[in-house]
Amino acid sequence: MMSKENTTNGVAKSAESLDAEIFDENPSRLSGAIFVMLCFVPMIFTVAYGAVDVWALGFQAIFVGLILILWCLESFFTKEFRYSPSLLQIPLIALILIGLVQFLPFRDGGNSLSLDSYSTRFAVIQLIIYLVFFATALVFINSRKRLQRLVVSIIIFASIMAFVGILQYLAKLEAIYGLRLSGQAIPFASFVNQHHFAAFMEMSIGLTTALLFGKAVKKDKNLLLIIAAVIMGIALILTSSRGGFLSLLGVLAFIITANLLGKKEGERSSGFRRNFALIGGGVALVLVLFGAVFLLGGDQSLLRGTGLQNAGGDLLSGRTHFWQTALKIFLDYPIFGVGLNAFGTAFPNYDTWNGTLRVEQAHNDYLQMLTEAGIVGFLCVTGFVFLLFKKTLRTLAKTTDVFRRHAAIGALAGCFGILLHSFFDFPLRTPSNAFFFLILVVIATVSIGFPKSRNAE
Repeated sequence: MMSKENTTNGVAKSAESLDAEIFDENPSRLSGAIFVMLCFVPMIFTVAYGAVDVWALGFQAIFVGLILILWCLESFFTKEFRYSPSLLQIPLIALILIGLVQFLPFRDGGNSLSLDSYSTRFAVIQLIIYLVFFATALVFINSRKRLQRLVVSIIIFASIMAFVGILQYLAKLEAIYGLRLSGQAIPFASFVNQHHFAAFMEMSIGLTTALLFGKAVKKDKNLLLIIAAVIMGIALILTSSRGGFLSLLGVLAFIITANLLGKKEGERSSGFRRNFALIGGGVALVLVLFGAVFLLGGDQSLLRGTGLQNAGGDLLSGRTHFWQTALKIFLDYPIFGVGLNAFGTAFPNYDTWNGTLRVEQAHNDYLQMLTEAGIVGFLCVTGFVFLLFKKTLRTLAKTTDVFRRHAAIGALAGCFGILLHSFFDFPLRTPSNAFFFLILVVIATVSIGFPKSRNAE
């Protein structure tokens, strides 16, 4: 283990130098157990219907609480407490504080700021779970080996889930695993909502294609990455998610642009050939996905996903009405909003439709944050996104490790995709997606220790 003095120095300079970070060559067993749990928690809750049920919140608290206990035990036995100084934790803490403030009786009649204190309480608990998970991941995903294992695990797991989704689509199963019906939403794979499965694929395909286009793995592994990317892409398109399809294109464009702008000095002589290969590879992947979807009989999904077929008469499926209503709510509660998770309670008072539909989400996470947490909450979100891009760009500028660089590009591309998708839906309201999003943020920004022999490839 690292000495206390070295650990302190490593934390202090982690924001300044990545490649000079001290490498922990002999992690404790508790540290290893924490890392394994960090990898498997998002996967477990993805399988469990995306963890959207109320009972899943209890299991999230149990699993993440166990991670916290192991973190404390590890600190006790090593006689040192390691933590991350990452500023990305501050927006999450601020959102929790906003939720707590919303419990205060500041409205007329002594009512709380939140219009639905019960739902806001659940939101605060969920945010605390995310914060503990995120803070732990920032500490214990701390080596190249762990980073590789995490990235590979995500790609393998996402490929399996994509394959399961494709099989269920071809078998025309209406119930998840053939067991659970989804009610008003259309399920896909283990997800109650097919659009949220598409969001999961956006994040995963970002990592996969970034490693592929960046040549960050050995050549004999490229075929496996191609197969994984194709399976994920097919599954995404079969969801018929327009937001998902648009985000997929955004992810691919992001990765290609990052590679074009980030070429090394020695590559300038062959720049045209390299640029042509990158762009051509992206176009070829999209064409292969289109062809595969048609062969699988998913032409209707493809037409709807690309916006060439309008199902239901309204191109945005009522979203414009939800957005207009959300803006009205925000204008009446501009500072602290109506309360975290209280949009569904506020909506009927502003709804101009016949009221037969209960609308729980604004289908735009940014607008919903404005309505639920006001300007202060929206500033937390924009601050998080700003810090995410700033920290990742700094990581890319500092690191000399090829795998680390392209894992960061892929993770940021996946985050970009789901942030883009959030303009049309609420993918991060599904807990399993939120866990994977936080893991991608860690992959993109965390200070990774490198043994001196692996500083470059």
